[in-house]
Amino acid sequence: MELKGGKQDSSEGGQGAKGKMTLPLALVALISAFGSSFQYGYNVSVINSPAPYMQDFYNRTYLDRTGVPMDRGFQTLLWSLTVSMFPLGGLFGSLMVWPMVNNCGRKGTLLINNLFSITAAILMGTSELAKTFEVIILSRVVMGIFAGLASNVVPMFLGEMSPKNLRGAIGVVPQLFITIGILAAQILGLSSILGNAEGWPVLLGLTGIPSLIQLLTLPFFPESPRYLLIQKGNEEQARRALQRLRGWEDVDDEIQEMYQENRSEKEEGQFSVLSLFTFRGLRWQLISIIVMMAGQQLSGVNGVFYYADRIFESAGVHSSSIQYVTVSIGAINVVMTLLAVFIVESLGRRILLLAGFVLCSASCAILTLALNLQVRMTTVPWMSYLSIVCVIAYIIGHALGPSPIPAVMITEMFLQSSRPAAFMVGGSVHWLSNFTVGLVFLYMEAGLGPYSFLIFCAICVATMLYIFFIVPETKNKTFMEINRIMAKRNKVEVQESKE
Repeated sequence: MELKGGKQDSSEGGQGAKGKMTLPLALVALISAFGSSFQYGYNVSVINSPAPYMQDFYNRTYLDRTGVPMDRGFQTLLWSLTVSMFPLGGLFGSLMVWPMVNNCGRKGTLLINNLFSITAAILMGTSELAKTFEVIILSRVVMGIFAGLASNVVPMFLGEMSPKNLRGAIGVVPQLFITIGILAAQILGLSSILGNAEGWPVLLGLTGIPSLIQLLTLPFFPESPRYLLIQKGNEEQARRALQRLRGWEDVDDEIQEMYQENRSEKEEGQFSVLSLFTFRGLRWQLISIIVMMAGQQLSGVNGVFYYADRIFESAGVHSSSIQYVTVSIGAINVVMTLLAVFIVESLGRRILLLAGFVLCSASCAILTLALNLQVRMTTVPWMSYLSIVCVIAYIIGHALGPSPIPAVMITEMFLQSSRPAAFMVGGSVHWLSNFTVGLVFLYMEAGLGPYSFLIFCAICVATMLYIFFIVPETKNKTFMEINRIMAKRNKVEVQESKE
């Protein structure tokens, strides 16, 4: 793994040597994932447990102001807004990715982004004292903007910093911290800890602490070397950043590969989102990330999490124990994503995506059957346990592939000039799909009942077939090598100047 001095054969396309996990690389991955991705996960889950107490606060505040109790329909509307403003903010955040990372850099964007989170945390934490529920809804939008930027910029930042043989593993770290954030919110949200009438403002306000830590520590780490060299034209800074991240002096191969990438892109210039959609040379890459990002969210992961409580209840789990079962599912999610970190470089991206979607589609199909039979065959007690097994199998499948891998693939399938626009498109699809599932699932469930999961099953199968036929394996390849593979599919020539 380790390399000291000595030049490699540049026919490998630069990055010929295998990189090692150095302390600076590990720390920058942990700080950026904890400060940004962790909070995305935390805020996805944080309002589930204290929902009754927050709704009670909405009622009391309204009663104090108007002297009449809140109408049931108005309360439902306010709570729907509280939940759905987060993914809507995420969509706004995704739309800011392209201009911000090009003008402020990857590290600069993450540092500026912390201001959104800290502001929202202070507002949410003090909302009860200020007797205002409107501030909570506004803060959820601001927190969503933070999450929209974080969910796109962290994978881009880490993907550009990683050596090719560690790019997948480090690329899964943001998703690992999202699952840890979800689990942390579930644990802190237990009624015995902060998920109660007194504790919920603290629970909402805690989200600012990781941002504060990131704001104080990230400035001591380098900016993305590819951004410094290709977009800023500063070879000296890029070289110093690479030397620090790699732990050795001779980084000529990677510098050469960046120059090669830069030359091949010179004619196209910086891509805007519009030019990305009209450029034939990136057609299949663009379709692939749209399919993978839509498949990731429309496969129903949020629906399964939402439905889990009721599945456990119908299986006879006591209502007071359900929150502990939910925490154990969150823990399974973390463990399986951690496993993905360790196996993504040995098994590859395609295998994890395909296996994950197969497991998710099978789980959805069997879950539909089990939930239907559970109602009709009350004499078969084990049917409800089959539902629980399906939920756990689905979460394992999603955590191994569909959740962590698509963001890694965006980093790998696009070069420097088109990557910010690609993340903006992928992020927008992700958050729009997330918002859609949140909005539509309740109506689907009311109209179709357990058959809702057949729709998710069909989406999983369709996404899996697309990946099987179209998406290449990108494991252990340089960005230029992946670009050549995709150029053949797009039937275009790769522009490569002779040295």
